[in-house]
Amino acid sequence: MRVLQKRAEAEKAWKEKAQLIKYGKAPHPWEILKERGYVKDIAGTDQQIAELMRTKRIGAYVGIDPTAPSLHVGHLVPLMALYWMYVHGYRAHTIVGGATAKIGDPTDRLQSREPMTKATIATNITKTHYQLKRLWANVDNQARRFGYEKEWAWERGLFNNSMWYHSTPFIEVVQRLFKGLRLGPLLSRETVKRRMAEGDGMSLDEFVYPLLQAWDWWHMFSSPKQIHMQIGGSDQYGNIISGIEAIKYMRDHEPNPDLKMSDDLSNTPVGFTVPLLTDSSGAKFGKSAGNAVWLDQFMTSTFDLYGYFMRRPDADVENLLKLFTFLPLERIKEIMEEQNRDPSKRPAQHALAFEVVALVHGEAEAAATQARHRGLYSRREETSQELRIVPDELHAKDINMASAFRVDIQLPKSCVMHKSIASILYAAGLAPSKTEANRLTKQQGAYIGGAPGQPSASNKGMSYGDLTFTPVKNWFPEDTKNFLIDGKLLILRRGKHFIRVVEMVSDEEWEASGKTYPGEPYKGEMRQLRQALKDAAGGRDLEFKQSELQAILSEQSTIDFHKRLKEDDAEEKPQLTFVERRRLGRKTNPRHKTAVDRYLANKPAKEAAARKLLQARRRGEIPEISGE
Repeated sequence: MRVLQKRAEAEKAWKEKAQLIKYGKAPHPWEILKERGYVKDIAGTDQQIAELMRTKRIGAYVGIDPTAPSLHVGHLVPLMALYWMYVHGYRAHTIVGGATAKIGDPTDRLQSREPMTKATIATNITKTHYQLKRLWANVDNQARRFGYEKEWAWERGLFNNSMWYHSTPFIEVVQRLFKGLRLGPLLSRETVKRRMAEGDGMSLDEFVYPLLQAWDWWHMFSSPKQIHMQIGGSDQYGNIISGIEAIKYMRDHEPNPDLKMSDDLSNTPVGFTVPLLTDSSGAKFGKSAGNAVWLDQFMTSTFDLYGYFMRRPDADVENLLKLFTFLPLERIKEIMEEQNRDPSKRPAQHALAFEVVALVHGEAEAAATQARHRGLYSRREETSQELRIVPDELHAKDINMASAFRVDIQLPKSCVMHKSIASILYAAGLAPSKTEANRLTKQQGAYIGGAPGQPSASNKGMSYGDLTFTPVKNWFPEDTKNFLIDGKLLILRRGKHFIRVVEMVSDEEWEASGKTYPGEPYKGEMRQLRQALKDAAGGRDLEFKQSELQAILSEQSTIDFHKRLKEDDAEEKPQLTFVERRRLGRKTNPRHKTAVDRYLANKPAKEAAARKLLQARRRGEIPEISGE
C-alpha cells in the first residue's frame, strides 16, 4: 500500500509540474537539452517530443556495445543527455550490448570488424558494466552537489541485452519483427549501399544489426520500463529511425488483445542524436595524438584526462562546459567572463577538467588531480604556495595508478589451475590473506562468473555475453577449470563492487613480465622484512621466527588492502575492518587479537620493532614489502 501511495503522489506531483511547464512557470527539460546543445537530429517532431516529455514521465536509454575495453570521452555526450533527463525525474537506463557486441554495429564502416574472442568480449562487458555503475554513483553525487533533491520516483537502471536474448526464441523475433519489414528500405540504407559499393560487402549478421537494436528497444518499450526514447551518437540516427518503425509495427500488430497499445502520443517512440564533436581544428573530439581518451584510469590516467580538457581551445570551452558538466548556464557565463578578463589563468579549462574528472572518477580525485596539475604547471611562486597547501597530493604517486583497484590483471597458470579459491582470491588482490579469503568464502562474500546456482564440479562457466555471478564456495582445486571463459579468463567479485578479470597466462610469460602477485613464492619477502625490522630496531637483529614474520606480513597486507579500498568510492563498505593495534593486556578481548598480538605478546623488543614498521606503512612513509 505504501508503494501504491507513493506512486500516486509521484503521479500527482508530475501532473502539477506539467501544468507549471505549460504556463511557463517551470523550465521544460526538452528546452534545457536543446539549450545546452545535446540535440542534433530528431526522430519524431519537436512538438511531439516536447509534449510527450511534459505530460509523461517517459523512460529513455543509451545503448553501448562493449567493443573496446573501456568507455571513452565521446560516450559521455549521449550519457550526459541521459543524466540530465534523470535529474529531471525521467526513468533513465543504460544498456550494455552483451549480445549485439558479438556482431558489432556496421554503421559508417567499410570493412567488417575483426572478430573478438570470447575472453575479450567477457572482459569488455565486465569492465563496461562497472564503469557505467561507477558513473551512475558519481551522477547521484553530482546531482546532490548541484542542488537536485532526489525524489522517490527517480529511476535509473543498468542492463545487459543478453538478459532477454537468451530467453527469447529466435522464431519469435522472426515472427514479430522480421515479418513486418521490407527488403527495399533495408537495402536502401546508406551504410548498406556504401559497404556494397566501396567496402568488402556486408554479412547477414551485420545487415540485421539495426533490427536487433530495434528488438532491444521494443523489449524495453513494451515492458513495465516503458522506454519511449532512445538517445544515440551522431551516427545512430538511421538505427533510431529503424527502431521507431519496427516498434510501431509490433505495437500495431500485437496478437494479444490484453497487451495491445493504442496509437496515440503516450505510446509513441521517439529519439534524438547528439552532435558529433570536433575541435576548432576539425579533429574528432576525444582523440589525443590519434588515440582515444579513455575513462579507465589505467588506460588514461586521471592526470592525463584532466590535461586533455585543459588543452581545449578557448573557442571550444564554453560549448564543452554546457555538454560535459552539470554547471548552471549562469555559472558558465560567469566562468567565461573570468576567462575573458584573464585568459592566461584558464579558469574555464580548469572548471571543465575538474567537472569531467569528478564525474568519471569522483570529486575527491578531481580535487587531488587539480592540485597536482596546478602545482606542476603554475609559476614558481604559485607552485610554492600550492606545495604548502597540498604537499601530500603533489608529491604522491597518482592516486588511481598507485592504489585503486585495477579490474583486469594477469596471473600465471600455476597460480590459478589446481589452486584453492582462497589462494586465487588472495593472489588477485581481493583479500589481504588466505585466511581472510577463506573467511570471505564461508560468509558468501565472494563471487565468481559462472552459471548461477550450479555446483562447481558441473559448472560450465559464465556465458561470455552475460554478466552473471554465483557465490563462491570452497571447491576442489581441479574444479577451477569449470569457471574459465575461453579456457583462460576468470572473473571474480568481492562484495558488490570490487571486480577482478583474471587472464591466465603461461608461467613462462609471467616470469618474463617481471610481475609479482601476493603470496608468490620465492620472491624475497622474508629477506626484505628481516632487513626492515632490523632497521626499525636501530640495527639490532632480533632473530624473528618464521611464524612471527608471517604474522607481520599478514598485518601489512591488511593495511595495504584497506588503503586501496579506501580510495574506491563504492557504495558498499568492505566487510573487513582494520583493527586498531594495541598491546595485549590481561583484560583484552581475545576476539580483538591480531596476528601480531598473538605472536609477539610479551616480546617487547620484537613488538616495538614490528609496531614501528607497521605504523610507518600505515602512514605511507615506507613502501609495501612485496616480492621482487
